[in-house]
Amino acid sequence: MDTAEYENLARVEKEHWYYVGKREFVRRWIQRIRPPTATERLLDCGAGTGIFAEEMNELCDVTVMDTFEESLALLRQRFPADRVITLEDGEVPLGDHSIEYVTALDVLEHVPDDRGVVKGFARMLKPGGLAAVTVPASMSLWSDWDVGLQHYRRYDRPQLINLFDEQDWELVHANYTNVPVFPLVWLIRRLQRGNKKSETSARAEDKVPSSLLNRLLKWQFVRFAMSWLPMPFGVSLVLIARRR
Repeated sequence: MDTAEYENLARVEKEHWYYVGKREFVRRWIQRIRPPTATERLLDCGAGTGIFAEEMNELCDVTVMDTFEESLALLRQRFPADRVITLEDGEVPLGDHSIEYVTALDVLEHVPDDRGVVKGFARMLKPGGLAAVTVPASMSLWSDWDVGLQHYRRYDRPQLINLFDEQDWELVHANYTNVPVFPLVWLIRRLQRGNKKSETSARAEDKVPSSLLNRLLKWQFVRFAMSWLPMPFGVSLVLIARRR
């Protein structure tokens, strides 16, 4: 992502329902499936500004990783230097079976080789360790926003699950979320296609809604993200997998 995207993120992510909700349900899934202890290690991949990692650092020993200098500069303000890493020769500089948790919140869509990234998760995780990922869902929602955010793809549920080879992973949970808002998002993006004016309009993620609407949207986001009931569609996907 470019500098402007990090500036937008840093400005709204502490309050905006989407970012607050995403951090909450990923944290709750981890605590539900495998509650962390202070000495266990978590790697947050594509850590961005580091706010999620900072919250998780209250529960376990967190290392943050990113490949963008804008992000790394922000992360170094929040974490000790030895807890901020980047790729070395295309690889994450952590040993095999060296961590208990890996998180990647809206990261896989930014990389060309998403399968290779998941194989890297498997390499680093100890047996029984957890991977928690979120991604944008449904190519029917593809828009200039995805292009601006440098996405390679949006996912459907089978496509995301297929990245986690059964030989390496036990699938714990994979489901759509942000379900109630899907029809509205689909309609808006359909209307915006080919509309040059819309390409420069503000994204919903760049502005915090009114307090009441913000709470309502966060509630539905977290509620569906924590549900075991399979959903047929949604704007986002969450997946939790355990290393065999």
